[in-house]
Formats: sequence, C-alpha cells, structure tokens
Amino acid sequence: MADDDTDFPPGDGPTSGISVSLTAGTLQAIRERVGKRGVSAYLERAAQRQIERDNLDELIADFDKTHGPADPEAVAAKRVKLTGGTSSDAGAAA
Repeated sequence: MADDDTDFPPGDGPTSGISVSLTAGTLQAIRERVGKRGVSAYLERAAQRQIERDNLDELIADFDKTHGPADPEAVAAKRVKLTGGTSSDAGAAA
C-alpha cells in the first residue's frame, strides 16, 4: 500500500481500488467500447484527460485575470492560420 503522504502525478504510482457509480447507459457505452476488463483503464484515461482540462482551465483563468480575455477576432485569425481553413470554417468546427 502506498504512503498517503507521497504525491504522485496523474497516471503514476500504484493502483488503488475504489467504488464508482455510473449510470447504466454510460457503463454500457464504456463496456461496448472496451469490454468488461477494460473499464478501469478507460476510466483512468478519462480521469487523466479531465485533470488536464481542469489544469488548462485554471491556466486560462489566471491568464485572463492578468491580461484580460483573448480577442475573439485574433483567436479566429490564429485558428485559420493553424487549421488552414477560413474564419467561417473555424466557427463551424467549434
């Protein structure tokens, strides 16, 4: 058993069993994708992605607090540059 005082980054450290409640439909969809034996690994990856998103949201909030919100026109122009599309394509993809 791991020491509770040890900090591990997401995706690292020993595994630990917990109880998780999911709606029947969500569990069925997961099992259809990965089978019964893949549910834990699927949920681990989903939790890691959510942590990454939460961390990114915090970074964006800190940036906005310091510098103000991003200019929507500048964001659209950068999106066009990155995707090679037009600004109207970027809106449809969002």
